[in-house]
Amino acid sequence: MLRTIVSSVWMLSAALLITSVLLHSPKGDGMGGLFSTGGSMFTSARSAEATLNRVTWTLLGLFLGLAVVLSAGWVG
Repeated sequence: MLRTIVSSVWMLSAALLITSVLLHSPKGDGMGGLFSTGGSMFTSARSAEATLNRVTWTLLGLFLGLAVVLSAGWVG
């Protein structure tokens, strides 16, 4: 039961991590031009990028931590 919950959270964190990485603004135009919109939730691009960086690093830590827990067999 606990292993199923941890595995589900791990898969959700993987999907969210992929999404957050893809949302980062590229150095060039690339795929980022597809998602550009006029409105923004943030006051500046710098604060949006800083928030996205924080979210991405947090998701990475969660993903890697759960990967270690699952691979070590610490949950039954």
